[in-house]
Amino acid sequence: MRAGSRHSVPETDERSLCHVRMTTLTLKIPPPLIAGLIALAMWMIADHLPAIPPTALQQVIGGPIALFGAAISAAGAYAFWRAHTTINPMHPERSTHLVTSGVYRLSRNPMYLGLVITLSGWAIHLPWPLAFAGPLAFALYIHHFQILPEERILASVFGNEYEHYRSHVRRWL
Repeated sequence: MRAGSRHSVPETDERSLCHVRMTTLTLKIPPPLIAGLIALAMWMIADHLPAIPPTALQQVIGGPIALFGAAISAAGAYAFWRAHTTINPMHPERSTHLVTSGVYRLSRNPMYLGLVITLSGWAIHLPWPLAFAGPLAFALYIHHFQILPEERILASVFGNEYEHYRSHVRRWL
């Protein structure tokens, strides 16, 4: 509060503004939508910049890598469906079961890992080397605005069961 002011006006500093920005984006945008927007941006940028023609190997392996990533994401979603728990990434507090089997034995976030792999396959396919900034940007965004908040919520919902799982299974791989 400002001293000597008749009205109580909170002071704003960079930390509080950063916190507002962080909470504004936290758990707000579905990760598949973010991945789709990044994939579109990767394509649009690659389409408008000087291209380096992809090699035959790039064209051959980009698609299968992207499909492999999609399969990992689908396996994660299927595991949630089988456990009858929410797949809605904007409301992890609605989780009714902690899924630790299947692909969740290898990664705590296989759906997000699959999206990173899918974007990486897309980046391989595009005729622009800097397209790999897309998967990196997605991973950083998801880590800060989705995964870390989810972990805090899941720890509060599942307690020791989640802490045990978290201590035995890596976040990504």
